[in-house]
Amino acid sequence: MGSNMKSLLRPLMAVALLSLLGFCNAEDPYRFYTWNITYGDISPLGAKQKGILINGKFPGPPIESVTNDNLIVNVFNNLDEPFLLTWNGLQQRRSSWQDGVQGTNCPIPPGKNYTYALQVKDQIGTFFYFPSLDMHRAAGAFGTIKIDSRPLIPVPFPPPAGEYHILAGDWFTKSHNDLQGILDSGGNLPFPDGLLINGRGSDSFTFTVDQGKTYRFRICNVGLTTSINFRIHGHKLVVVEAEGTHTLQNTYDSLDVHLGQSYSILLTANQDPKDYYLVASTRFTSKVLTATSILRYQNLKQPVSGPPPPGPTTETDWSLNQARAIRQNLTASGPRPNPQGSYHYGEVNITRTIILQNSAPIVNGKQRFAVNSVSFLPADTPLKLADHFDIPGVYALGSIKDSPGGSPVSLQTSVMAADFRAFVEVVFQNPENTLQSWHLDGQFFFVVGMNPGQWSAGSRSLYNLRDGVSRSTVQVYPESWTAIYMPLDNVGMWNVRSANWARQYLGQQFYLRVYSNSSSLRDENPIPNNALLCGRALGHKSETALETEQQWELIV
Repeated sequence: MGSNMKSLLRPLMAVALLSLLGFCNAEDPYRFYTWNITYGDISPLGAKQKGILINGKFPGPPIESVTNDNLIVNVFNNLDEPFLLTWNGLQQRRSSWQDGVQGTNCPIPPGKNYTYALQVKDQIGTFFYFPSLDMHRAAGAFGTIKIDSRPLIPVPFPPPAGEYHILAGDWFTKSHNDLQGILDSGGNLPFPDGLLINGRGSDSFTFTVDQGKTYRFRICNVGLTTSINFRIHGHKLVVVEAEGTHTLQNTYDSLDVHLGQSYSILLTANQDPKDYYLVASTRFTSKVLTATSILRYQNLKQPVSGPPPPGPTTETDWSLNQARAIRQNLTASGPRPNPQGSYHYGEVNITRTIILQNSAPIVNGKQRFAVNSVSFLPADTPLKLADHFDIPGVYALGSIKDSPGGSPVSLQTSVMAADFRAFVEVVFQNPENTLQSWHLDGQFFFVVGMNPGQWSAGSRSLYNLRDGVSRSTVQVYPESWTAIYMPLDNVGMWNVRSANWARQYLGQQFYLRVYSNSSSLRDENPIPNNALLCGRALGHKSETALETEQQWELIV
């Protein structure tokens, strides 16, 4: 058989082999995306600057899916620098190969492409994607991810009349290269220049509603450094979902959304038909930045007038009390028909306690950030590939301890070992006077407690062991602690990081290696056939690729 015919048949063979191995599920639909990553001029705050666009769009195109859908995203990198996308909140069940961070994936080289194969397995809710390398996130290429429930799975509120997505966050007019240069030279980022709502400054968007109807707003904080408060003048916000968990339907005048977090709220258009301000403003900052859009009633009688309604600014107690009240709806179905409360996390025995303390040291005259006295240094080879190919010298297990020890700060490629199916207690201790926001890839956790001061064993008496919200990003208030319970039920190499992107870039992150000594496909998918290789992994070839070639040779 000729080489041209082999080239034509090889993709079909790959699909057939994947089907035989159980990686393609005929019951779960596929959605295909082709994304071209380019530079382009944007002017979100009025001044022209270089942005990173997806298919010419800023923000990028939305991903709309249903539980268990397979998402095939072919990303073409037309930049002059390497590029990666990560999927904030998607659990990547059995497949940290697709996580899209520097510790799991080789960057997509300029002029090349990579096809992500994602499955939103057993998930619902509101999430977002963003570029994970360097300071690309400061230039755009972020967008929304929506996962709807499957038909016949009950949702604990009537279908809304419509849905709107809100991507809100702080913004800098300096380029991502300039911001990275500031950090590389030992400085910290300046105060943001403004806030954006869906990639624009104030009064650039209008959200139209019909009187008497209810609408769902999916809100994500995609900023770099700042918590925000979200509100709509004259209207109540009913919180119904937090990062894939149906919540108790509490009603608020406004909602704090911290870095990396996502929520859904319901708004009923029950006021006089006119224009109202939709507002996002910074929290816990000395100077308050504000961005506004318009909520417009059909057949309005009166345009918006006066200043936007003020919101909370530096009040910590108000925010802490709101956070404690956002709890899991135990009777609601999640992605499966069984109630969310059927998993009694408070009755599971804790196998390990991990205390993670952030710090902001100066190392060799430069600003760094650290976890348990270790400031992360990226390796020359993705940790997941080093693990898979058994490449020595890339990282060392145990390079970050389970608790802060007061030792001098070191710069290392920090990886913490963890056992598959362990059930751990993690305490985030924040001795600094700034709010922290932490994100864990590949895992979900239950928020069981948060309080001012120093955590101790006695703090467990304050835990919520019944209906703590399950999510993947959590805040830690200044000079306070937050505790979570986490089932480690997803094998892989997972990034634990500050959602403050400057702190993450300068070392406030590490990787959690969740390990199983089984090679069963029930525990972890094999390395993808199209995995990019780089660093010390160059020259290695995946078992999947070799097996595909061997099967091919048998046929031809």
